[in-house]
Amino acid sequence: MDAFYASVEQRDNPELQGKPVAVGGGGNRGVLTTASYEARKYGVRSAMPGYRAKQLCPELIFVPVRFDAYRTASEQIRAIFKKYTDLVEPLSFDEAYLDVTENKIDEKIATIVANKIKAEILETTHLACSAGVSYCKFIAKIASDINKPNGICVIKPHQAEKFLEELPVRKFYGVGKVTASKMEGMDIHTGADLKKLSKMEMTMRFGKAGAFYYDIVRGVDNRPVITSRDRKSIAVERTLENDLETIEEITPVLNNILEKFFERLQKNKSYGRTVTLKLKTHDFKILTRSRSKTYIVNNHEEIKSIAFSLLAENEKDFKKIRLIGLTMSNFKDKIGEKDDNGQLNLF
Repeated sequence: MDAFYASVEQRDNPELQGKPVAVGGGGNRGVLTTASYEARKYGVRSAMPGYRAKQLCPELIFVPVRFDAYRTASEQIRAIFKKYTDLVEPLSFDEAYLDVTENKIDEKIATIVANKIKAEILETTHLACSAGVSYCKFIAKIASDINKPNGICVIKPHQAEKFLEELPVRKFYGVGKVTASKMEGMDIHTGADLKKLSKMEMTMRFGKAGAFYYDIVRGVDNRPVITSRDRKSIAVERTLENDLETIEEITPVLNNILEKFFERLQKNKSYGRTVTLKLKTHDFKILTRSRSKTYIVNNHEEIKSIAFSLLAENEKDFKKIRLIGLTMSNFKDKIGEKDDNGQLNLF
């Protein structure tokens, strides 16, 4: 989807149409979730502090996040996907892989399928999206970003080699900013440069990811579309309006986060063995502290006890903090495993 959250806000509030809009980011410490294309012209981007976005675009309009509205639109879009294929792999609210090799409308040309889906999404939700069409997930993902907004990019098998050789390494999906900078420091700027390295050299320089880079730069990606994924973790975090110093100041904030955390765990019916406390200090240092149990922790009082215990034990590691977060991970392996009360897990 194109600037999904911002597009939903502009759709639902006609006064915002054609104007630079930022979702989230309000307040002194706010961080943008996304920005409309009108805002992006000024250099405004997701994950940018609100104050910086306002400096770049003084006319920027901040609107609060409305996850329920985005979830509703996402469900409508996924229902449309299922009219064409059951092989759908959601990546987030606004993005998914679809395998249309065999599809429900018996269309042999994938580009036609993509255009039909784009048109139906626009007609049903009044939201625009972009599509990438290719023979593998890696290239389709990159292609989906090329002609945004409301575009389509098709990379056929015989076009893949040239496409990948000319592609800047920073555009390779799976190559983050740190790795891209490392590559450029090695005078590797494009796929053609990366392709010069042997598989052994790739592994020596980039570890386990090296073998993946070796394949994808050659257009080799045999990963199937996965229709379901096991959740790895559930997290809630909050950036604070003001830096907090003492346990007394932090306590009410952490209690509030715990309530949101409990609600999310209950809603997803997911509990794990590991609770992690995340703190970001005033100088942007990230501190993560975890405690694991041999059993599933699904008792709210125990989760609260663990969270405050981790905070107290690590009080000396920070002077001031600007963000607090909690994560549950290390989920149960299978239905029927006993929880901390000796009860069987039935979900």
